[in-house]
Amino acid sequence: MQNKGLIRLFAILFGIVSIYQLSFTFVANKVESDAENFALNKITEVEEDYVAKREEAEARYLDSIGNEEVYNLGISSYTYEEVKEKELNKGLDLKGGINVILQISVKDILRGLANDSKDPVFNQALARADEAAKNSQEDYLELFFQEFEAVSNGSTKLASPDIFANKTLSEEINFQMSDEQVQPIIRRKIDESIISAFEVLRKRIDKFGVTQPNIQRLGTSGRILVELPGAKDIERVKKLLQSTAQLEFWETYKADQLTPFLVAANNKLADITEAQGDQAEEEAPASEIDSLLSDAAQDSLEIANQRNPLFELMVSGGFQGSPVIASVAVKDTAQFREYLNMPAVQQLLPANLQYVEFAWGIPAKNSDVVELYALKGNRDDEPAMNGDVITDAAQSFDMGGRPSVSMQMNTRGAKLWEDLTGKAFLEQGNIAIVLDNVVYSAPGVSQGPISGGNSEISGNFTLEEADDLANVLRAGKLPASADIIQSEVVGPSLGQEAIDSGIMSFLIAMVLVLIWMVFYYGKAGIYADIALVFNILLIFGVLSGLGAVLTLPGIAGIVLTIGMSVDANVLIFERVREELEKGKGQIQSIQDGFSNALSSILDANITTGLTAIILLLFGTGPIQGFATTLLIGIATSLFTAIFVTRLLIEWYVKSGKRSLDFSTGITKNLFKNLSIDFLSKRKMAYIISGALLLISLGSLFTKGLDGGVDFVGGRSYTVRFVDPVNPSEIAADLNEAFGSAEVKTFGDANQVKITTKYKVDVEGAEVDTEIQNMLFTELQEYLPDGITYEEFIIGSEEAKVGILQSIKVGPTIADDIKKNAIWAIIGSLLVVFLYILLRFRKWQFSLGAVAAVFHDIVIVLGIFSLTSKIMPFNMEIDQAFIAAILTVIGYSLNDTVVVFDRIREVIQEKGWRAGINVNYALNSTLSRTLNTSLTTLVVLLSIFIFGGESLRGFMFAMIIGVIVGTYSSLFIATPVMFDTLKEKGEKKKKAVEA
Repeated sequence: MQNKGLIRLFAILFGIVSIYQLSFTFVANKVESDAENFALNKITEVEEDYVAKREEAEARYLDSIGNEEVYNLGISSYTYEEVKEKELNKGLDLKGGINVILQISVKDILRGLANDSKDPVFNQALARADEAAKNSQEDYLELFFQEFEAVSNGSTKLASPDIFANKTLSEEINFQMSDEQVQPIIRRKIDESIISAFEVLRKRIDKFGVTQPNIQRLGTSGRILVELPGAKDIERVKKLLQSTAQLEFWETYKADQLTPFLVAANNKLADITEAQGDQAEEEAPASEIDSLLSDAAQDSLEIANQRNPLFELMVSGGFQGSPVIASVAVKDTAQFREYLNMPAVQQLLPANLQYVEFAWGIPAKNSDVVELYALKGNRDDEPAMNGDVITDAAQSFDMGGRPSVSMQMNTRGAKLWEDLTGKAFLEQGNIAIVLDNVVYSAPGVSQGPISGGNSEISGNFTLEEADDLANVLRAGKLPASADIIQSEVVGPSLGQEAIDSGIMSFLIAMVLVLIWMVFYYGKAGIYADIALVFNILLIFGVLSGLGAVLTLPGIAGIVLTIGMSVDANVLIFERVREELEKGKGQIQSIQDGFSNALSSILDANITTGLTAIILLLFGTGPIQGFATTLLIGIATSLFTAIFVTRLLIEWYVKSGKRSLDFSTGITKNLFKNLSIDFLSKRKMAYIISGALLLISLGSLFTKGLDGGVDFVGGRSYTVRFVDPVNPSEIAADLNEAFGSAEVKTFGDANQVKITTKYKVDVEGAEVDTEIQNMLFTELQEYLPDGITYEEFIIGSEEAKVGILQSIKVGPTIADDIKKNAIWAIIGSLLVVFLYILLRFRKWQFSLGAVAAVFHDIVIVLGIFSLTSKIMPFNMEIDQAFIAAILTVIGYSLNDTVVVFDRIREVIQEKGWRAGINVNYALNSTLSRTLNTSLTTLVVLLSIFIFGGESLRGFMFAMIIGVIVGTYSSLFIATPVMFDTLKEKGEKKKKAVEA
């Protein structure tokens, strides 16, 4: 090996840099451990809200030392905040927190660009685009253009004055332009709005205080990925992300102005419900009423007995001169609003109140009552002032010392505010400050017009809420609503368990592999182990240096790298043993062994790397973490096996002319002089594999697969209880509430996974809250006494119960994930076919490899289909499963390419000889094939047993894949290649003889 000095220098430098990068993680962990000890000493367990107070004490401690020096290297020093920025990033599943994909509403942006056009063609096209989007993967904007063309049929243009040729866009669009000319302008405007939304969200997140946040724009579809590892106040995060910050100032009506209307509305509703009750009584059979079997009729009769349907929902009415017209329990707000919106009730509004707009306030802390306001609307449904005049906002305190938000307006806003407050002063009215259709406060003006453009929002704020509101206003409003179409929430206790299980599986797998290498290869195995430990150091160092995120699948990727990186050393050592058996000297055997193994090592790792790249391109979130660590592991494994192991071995041999054994007494003669006739068994293998394929395909077409929410959409909750529970009983309770819900034991008997499609098509934080409330209510009997709703939805760290993890996937994004998964598998097969064709120059080799991979995939899918109902662990088909399938593809190809490489070498050296040399090649690689498969299986079994419940289905697929892949490389890939290439070889032979 040439340039040993340079390679040695690089190895030393890589090691030092890796240790340097990882040192920040150790320092950060040390400081955080000190913070935890500080909190434990300061807050005793007997105190009320012990967990919350302890977390608050930890946060205060870390904030106080944020700018203090905690790490000094002599030539440079770092504060805690700087150390934190450089530490190894831990993903959501290891740290807890929230991961969401937000969909910026292109429909809202289109409405805004068209100035809320009332044009019937425009609105019909939007409605039709909404319907089309439910079953299409195309961007909403393209669907709108298609539907507009279909609806207008040339009669209306996009550049109509009532649509896009308006005052706002007059500089870019005029009524003479064709639709084809307008479309690129609208596309650009949409893109600019989404970029604006991205920047607004980024500013909000930067001020939120979460370390190592991640925000990415996903393609051009208006989707934005936000990851906030470590975030604990999930409801606060969702509110922060989804708030459009649409600030408005409205004049209000007084309670006494609306009282006659509310009385008339209540009487009207009483008449309606009484009429409905009489009709239900007449239509229902007497026997049903007597036996109370007719739920619908009985409910109607009960409603009929309510003489005050509206007033009975009110906790209290408004008082004279107040802008609050009623107070209602939060749980009754939907019903109260439904009553007010009924056409028969709306007709009761007097002429001077025709444009009234009803809006709810925000409930006080620890209160379940909310106030209703009546805003003075107008023909155009516009507020008296918009929030676009706000130039700055900051958290402050009102005259009573309560948290509030102060705002500063521009010159135009200051003038409008002075006029508006002057009018309110003269009329003794109130001005409602409304953010995203919620009234935050409605102060009166008692001291004359307010000049200077200063204003204040007061209300029942906590300090955090006031700070968040100021942050949102300062960052600016979103150009359109942002709906959460996919989310994953992981509680902190589950994250810590994932770390513990990941480390456990990592250490066990590593120890087993280290022991095996020494057992099988003796002293040479020791140097392979040193290179392997160095490889792990490099992987973590590169991850930390690149700022990559370590996830639980990422740990699995590293652990798998341990098993797969051994493969390169196995290939080298087996080649060295072959050269020694030929009678060559030790130094020459080592040189030839490394040289001869290089081709196989590169081919095997490149094919595995190609599948990892496809996984990186098509995967999302944690799956990308798996692909990232696998790719890094492949690169570092090649470096350590080819260069570091060789440096160590050659140093040992040459430094003292010492002999180095590449086997032990037990393993020296294993697999020696084998002469198994693999090809003669290919017909039996075809029959066995054909039967397995038929059974698998039959099950896939009849039973199908257990699709996870990733692929079918819905919401999934992992819930833990104190005692073991019966999933069937829980399912029965939840089915009454949700219509349908699936409940499975997930891990231990006190933990279940609940999946439902209830309101999966409905977006908005209100639905998420509604479902969580329903879960909390229905599961009360299984929960310990005293657990609060807040503790339940984030998983009580103290009691270790509640929702540990929640996942939501909308139907549209589920289709996208499914499509990407299919393309990932097809793409990997195509890329591998082309690569093998390029390397081996014969399509028969590519056909054999792809046939084996197809065989492996179908059998793994078939086993999942056949056993999903009987296995004691989760076997849903999700993104992690697709990662497993692609890894199986990579592993199977790794094995097949090594075999093919040896076959090509032997045939080039000894000729075809009717398959004798193919059998010889298979026998000569059998030691390597079984050795690598065994070490990989040991690693996978370690992760399967110790790696945590969420990885068991993933690992099971890979275990089956390794077993089937080893079999297929010997009995499918090679026979298919042999049978197709044999005919060509025999034809050539006959042509020569003729």
